[in-house]
Amino acid sequence: MPPIDDAAVPDYVREMEQAASYLTAPQLAMVRRAWTIGAAAHAGQTRKSGEPYITHPVAVAGVLAEQKLDAETLVAAILHDTIEDTPLTRACIAAEFGDTVADLVDGVTKLDKLHFRDRQEAAAESFRKMLLAMSRDLRVILIKLADRLHNMRTLGAKNPESRARIARETLEIYAPIAQRLGMNLIKAELQDLGFRALYPWRHTVLEKRIRTQPVVRREALVQIEANLAQRLAKEKLPHRLISRVKSPWSIYTKMRAEHKSFAQVMDVFGFRIVLRTVADCYHALGVVHATYKPLDARFRDFIAIPKANGYQSLHTVLFGPYGSPVEVQLRTEEMDLIAERGIAAHWSYKDGSEGPNSAQSRAHNWISGLVETQHATGSSLEFLENVKVDLFPDEVYLFSPKGDILSLPRNATALDFAYAVHTDVGNQAVAARVDGKLVPLRTRLANGQRVEIITARSSMPKPQWLEFVVSGKARTSIRQQLKHIEHEDAVQLGHRMLDRALEALDTSLERVPAERVEAYLQEHRYPRLEALLADIALGNRMPSQVALQLSREAGARGGQRRAEPVPLSKDRILITGAERGVITFANCCLPVPGDEIMGYHTAGKGLVVHRMDCPNVADYRKSPERWVAIGWDRKVSGDFSAALRIEVDNRPGALASVAAAIAEAESNIDRVEYLERDTHIAVLRFSIEVGDRRHLANVIRKVRRLGVVMGVQRI
Repeated sequence: MPPIDDAAVPDYVREMEQAASYLTAPQLAMVRRAWTIGAAAHAGQTRKSGEPYITHPVAVAGVLAEQKLDAETLVAAILHDTIEDTPLTRACIAAEFGDTVADLVDGVTKLDKLHFRDRQEAAAESFRKMLLAMSRDLRVILIKLADRLHNMRTLGAKNPESRARIARETLEIYAPIAQRLGMNLIKAELQDLGFRALYPWRHTVLEKRIRTQPVVRREALVQIEANLAQRLAKEKLPHRLISRVKSPWSIYTKMRAEHKSFAQVMDVFGFRIVLRTVADCYHALGVVHATYKPLDARFRDFIAIPKANGYQSLHTVLFGPYGSPVEVQLRTEEMDLIAERGIAAHWSYKDGSEGPNSAQSRAHNWISGLVETQHATGSSLEFLENVKVDLFPDEVYLFSPKGDILSLPRNATALDFAYAVHTDVGNQAVAARVDGKLVPLRTRLANGQRVEIITARSSMPKPQWLEFVVSGKARTSIRQQLKHIEHEDAVQLGHRMLDRALEALDTSLERVPAERVEAYLQEHRYPRLEALLADIALGNRMPSQVALQLSREAGARGGQRRAEPVPLSKDRILITGAERGVITFANCCLPVPGDEIMGYHTAGKGLVVHRMDCPNVADYRKSPERWVAIGWDRKVSGDFSAALRIEVDNRPGALASVAAAIAEAESNIDRVEYLERDTHIAVLRFSIEVGDRRHLANVIRKVRRLGVVMGVQRI
């Protein structure tokens, strides 16, 4: 391609090339070539503002050039919309600039919205694809963040509805991702632009209040700056002292989270002290604390324990003159670069900073965890929700028994910690030791605690766990394991039900020819036998009908003769009570182990278990084909719901006496409600948990002995 006359190069390209002046001449020529190809591909396309479309990708490359990204990233940024919006193909880009650039462009490209039900699902799936591309090359997210930043800078051309939607998405997803990757400069601008677009009036008011702070406060700031600079100079500590003002968004979120007015948010101002070495940082901290008293419990050492995104600094809050708290951050030059640019700083260094604490390696670890999570989630929307949970900026830092540091979202529990260690540890967790003290899995953890997880091979995840875990990995792992357990239970129960139905026809599943089973599965579109068995257990197929079709003569085809009714098997299916995924216990009679029971096959619910003396059983006799003969296995597990109607003398302390007697009988109380009440007698319903009929009888016996109780009966 012939060189382009410099006079023909527009100003917006010159500005981008000026920002990229750190590149070599051949690299700059490659970036210029990318512009000519991109401009030709986007020819005739314009943005909402009326400008040529190519101005947008070039501006995105300019944002990345300010972060000193490599030439390949800048080329990919200029071409990032070509595959989606122009005839230019991935193959063409690969032929011209290599596979790496083509992969970067492909990773940023959104998916076609026509494949999805709505815009929300399209955005979620596009986000999932982008994260997978990030796992191969982190520069994908850098291009995407720069793309979003330029879109936010030029948001004025959009209609109000689009502005609000894009701003909300930016604040919920893209700004937290920038923070998670340590890119504070981009994060701060995304938050400010998002806040301004979503709440323009609130942004204006806060910006004005920050600008017009009382003169006293500003004088105090100048005085503090002078004092700190003087003390640091006396200690011969070379430093850069930068005063900083909190952004409208950070003040707004603090006001909202802590329910404070603007006047109550005191630490609006702060200082950053940048020093040469880590030793200088700790030395300077002593100087700062000797100059002004620190506020108790507000000191944080992120140098010894870096944040999950690689951020390192010492944070302290000083009690300044006029009673105003002042935040001070101390860090080295390298830490300052990583705090400002995060993973983008990696490309500024020739050595790449690949240590275990580098922003680069931490980002890779985080994204690897996300990729592992996305394989387990059922839908893109669920995956996106889990990622949002993991993007909360507030974290707690915890120690394993070996001294390893793990970071978890705010309000994380011992169970979240277990899943952070390993999925198998989480699945088999039964309790935890926090700082040597035994605690339940739902215990919330605080910074600096030492956590040890106690496991048991027989332990399995419970649905209640989903109520208190907060990390995306824990939530996804629990859901996946519960689905797996339910599926296994359904397959086993379906196998037993089909076997009983075949036994009634003097055959069994083993004796049915394999080709006949395969033909049945193909005819009814089941990928394998397990899927059919699970469907039987869930009540979507009647075992008697399946048995008839499988047992008839090989030459007979469906519909050629009328199916005879299948005699019910006299052998009962024994249940343990652990098959909670496919067996439910009827609320009308609340059966417990030891009761005579029957099963009713219900579509979608599987087996619903009733007591034989349940009043509703008479109605079920009208559909004998749905009856399933069941009984209790010798080994039953878990707690079972039961209900008692208790009449008591209506006097103070009666309810407490009954509750104490139930607890003494080692039964849990789920719920208590008054059925009737007058001046003398109260009738209460106690919903309790028992192990079996004998346990229930023991509870009733203990309650009957109470002087305040006039009558007890099982409901």
